[in-house]
Amino acid sequence: MTDDPRPPTVTAPSPNMTSPSVRRLPELTRTAMWSTALAIAVLTAAVVVALWWPATAGLNGPDLVKARLDALKVGLSVGVGSGGVVALYLAWRRQHSTEVALSQQERTADDLRADAVERRITELYLKAAELLGSEKAPVRLSGLYALERLAQDNGSQRQTIVNVLCAYLRMPYEAPGPRPGDAEQREQHRAVIQEREVRLTAQRLLCDHLKPGRDIAYWGRLDLDLTGAHLIDFNLDDALIGTGILRNVTFAGRTDFTRAVFSGHTDLMGACFTGKALFVRTTFTKGAWLSDTTFQGPATFASTTFKEHADFREATFKQSSKFTEMVFTQSAAFSKATFGGETYFHGTTFTQDTAFTGATFADSILFVEADFNGRAAFDNTHFRGDAFFTRATFTRNALFGEATFTREAHFANTTFLREVSFGKATFTKDPIVAGANFARPPVFTEATLGGKPYSAAEKTSTYSPKPSQPD
Repeated sequence: MTDDPRPPTVTAPSPNMTSPSVRRLPELTRTAMWSTALAIAVLTAAVVVALWWPATAGLNGPDLVKARLDALKVGLSVGVGSGGVVALYLAWRRQHSTEVALSQQERTADDLRADAVERRITELYLKAAELLGSEKAPVRLSGLYALERLAQDNGSQRQTIVNVLCAYLRMPYEAPGPRPGDAEQREQHRAVIQEREVRLTAQRLLCDHLKPGRDIAYWGRLDLDLTGAHLIDFNLDDALIGTGILRNVTFAGRTDFTRAVFSGHTDLMGACFTGKALFVRTTFTKGAWLSDTTFQGPATFASTTFKEHADFREATFKQSSKFTEMVFTQSAAFSKATFGGETYFHGTTFTQDTAFTGATFADSILFVEADFNGRAAFDNTHFRGDAFFTRATFTRNALFGEATFTREAHFANTTFLREVSFGKATFTKDPIVAGANFARPPVFTEATLGGKPYSAAEKTSTYSPKPSQPD
């Protein structure tokens, strides 16, 4: 069920570790003590001798006796003072030893508490995992709630618990069909219905704790690995996610990533959205891969921001799709993508190179007021519905080589600031270019317009560059 079946571990300090602020002193040996006593005696004798003879030279009678008594007093004072220093040092050593012992006791108590916490977490984890593996749905539900409580009370275990929830959702699952008539089959159908409720609970626990707006219930920016999972009405609106591995996921029903933020890389390659997919005001901070993804219902990416590369190659949009007011900060790839319904890129900004090479638009496509700040490639693109590039701006080269426009192509008031090529392109009807601005003459080599080969002599005035436009 999990990638790593081992229970989570809690790192505890080693009992042999010594605190850097309280270190044990080297042992005071008997030799060191006798050596210290001998040094004090020698120092005392040296002081007495030094004061006994040189300091009393030339004295007689009472003065000599007095001077020698003073020398003896000074020597003894030095000896007593040295002994006092040693006594103070020994007292400090005893105090230090006491502090070391207390510190060791505190560390031992901390280690015992940490061990107890670790054992408790391990016991709870194993118990919850055992409940989650039960054949009975109510027992599995209790296992999920036990894991939730464990993660709520132990922040260091939250990624592990999220991994377990993801692993459970990755397990094979088939959606229940109609209620059968046979009694035995009804019992199996009932078990499938109950499993669906368990999975919905796992989804809800996962999603609820990834939303910063839930205050203390928010578990932080965690990674998700739901590869191949079957998710039902998945709702991650307002969530903050780390790395999202959602490859080959089946999103059944309505899927909502509105205002979600993916702070790590996002992998949705091969995913299938069976119902409505909402990516409204979603932010992809790192690269996002949606190649070979299928959207069976309407897809909305309105006001979404891709801060790094966005890959939609060979994606399939079977119904309408909206990419309005979006920002592609880096390159965007839609090569060989298929758009089955009406498609909107109204007001979208493509900051760097954009590729729609080999894409198919089965219905109307609107690039109205879109900004292509990098190279725009529409080579071999099939426009089977009306194509609107009205008031769009192409800052760099725009390439429509061998593109096919089955219906009307609107370039009214469109601005081309660099080269634009329609070489070998096919227009069933003449393109509408009223008010269009061409900084350079467009290239129509071997193109077909209105069912006839392009004639430069006939079209010169229509596609002449405007002198006022920059080169």
